[in-house]
Amino acid sequence: MICFSTELVKPLDYAYPTNLIRTYSRESRAETKQGFEGAGVAVMSSSITTAIISSVCAAVAVVIAIAVIRRCRPSKRKMHKKIKAKIMEEISKKYLSQQRAPDDAGSGAVDDVVIEIGPVEKFLHEILNERPMRFSSEQLACYTANYSTELGSGGFGVVYKGELPNGLLVAVKVLKVSMNKKVQEGFMAEIGTIGRTYHVHLVRLYGFCFDASTKALVYEFLENGSLEKYLYRSTDGEETSTRERLEWRTLHGIAVGTAKGIRYLHEECQQRIVHYDIKPANILITSDFVPKVADFGLARLGERENTHMSSLTGGGRGTPGYAAPELWMALPTTEKCDVYSFGMVLFEILGRRRNYDAGLMDESREWFPKWVWDKYEQGDMECIVSGVGEADREKAETMCMVALWCVQFQPSARPTMSSVVRMLEGEMAIVPPVNPFHYVSSGGSSSGWALSTGTGTYTTSRDTVRDSEVSGFSPSPPAKPTDAILKGVKSTDAVAT
Repeated sequence: MICFSTELVKPLDYAYPTNLIRTYSRESRAETKQGFEGAGVAVMSSSITTAIISSVCAAVAVVIAIAVIRRCRPSKRKMHKKIKAKIMEEISKKYLSQQRAPDDAGSGAVDDVVIEIGPVEKFLHEILNERPMRFSSEQLACYTANYSTELGSGGFGVVYKGELPNGLLVAVKVLKVSMNKKVQEGFMAEIGTIGRTYHVHLVRLYGFCFDASTKALVYEFLENGSLEKYLYRSTDGEETSTRERLEWRTLHGIAVGTAKGIRYLHEECQQRIVHYDIKPANILITSDFVPKVADFGLARLGERENTHMSSLTGGGRGTPGYAAPELWMALPTTEKCDVYSFGMVLFEILGRRRNYDAGLMDESREWFPKWVWDKYEQGDMECIVSGVGEADREKAETMCMVALWCVQFQPSARPTMSSVVRMLEGEMAIVPPVNPFHYVSSGGSSSGWALSTGTGTYTTSRDTVRDSEVSGFSPSPPAKPTDAILKGVKSTDAVAT
């Protein structure tokens, strides 16, 4: 048996002494702790420094960015304005070139913009032109070639032919330099009435001039002048070479168109307008013989709720021969004054002559309206419409009866202009008219009455008589109401009285 000694199997002791190990551990921990604490302080100090530097850099970057933005904004606005101006310039050039010589050449991005914006620009241009423009005296002198072409003259001024820069022909009415009360009233009435209306049968007012040296109104130019030159003969009884004898159908169309223009003034525009001076000289004709009512120097605006124009009672407004009786007496006036004047115009169209002609051998024919009534009362319509063809005979007879209703002495007996239009167009049956001249029969001859009231006074210009003494009217019996005219109505439309 093998025996081992305990000394041989005793393990070797390599451990350090306990006291040394404990001392080393204590010192190591202290040093390690101190090292970690120093490292933490260093890291914290470095982080704070980095944060401060970052904040400063960020602030500097923000300040620089704001400065750059502020500096770039004006440049951006200037660039935007330049681009916008360039586009508008291109649009204007393209639009003008299309007006002068339209062609199909050229396409691209700019053309596409023009195609889209062009109609809008044209529309806005037309809208702005609907309002009367204010011209300077230098502009009007240029447009009229220093007033070289005179179209006519009247009591308030002279009318000249002109042409605007866009090629539009105009008639420039230069008022008297001395702006007395009547001229001032006429000037303001023109702008205040026709300047705010637009209708196919009303002459258009393009603008005006009110300078120290020039007071003028600028109208559209109508090639054929006024209706009066197509109705009357010259003083020697012969037709002048410049006057054309219109067909009856054309004259009837002129009468209907004029009635529609007056109807618009009375019943359709925003404010009721009474013209007060309807006569052939104030009915202008276009190249295709469309009538347009002109010369609103006596016109007045009125609220539709007010039946009478309280500012006008008597005073002798209007032109003798066309003015209603109430305009020459101290009576309130209404739009029925225009109805009376239009009736007198119908008589002149029917007879192609002035209503009063003292040069006739037959005294009974001197005052044409009274002669027409006498023949109508006798049933001799053939004599009245002798110059009218068979195809238009019925229209001539209708015009005769409408004229007799329009010139009734009592305003309430006269029809409204809407009724007049329907009767002239054959949409309304007409009952036989009553005598509109019964006051004449009681006071002597019709010619004597016509002269005493100024009815026989006519002017070929646009002079207007305002202040005249009137006498010779006798009290009249109650007039037949307007409803009596309309009892044979074919149309179902209501008729305003």
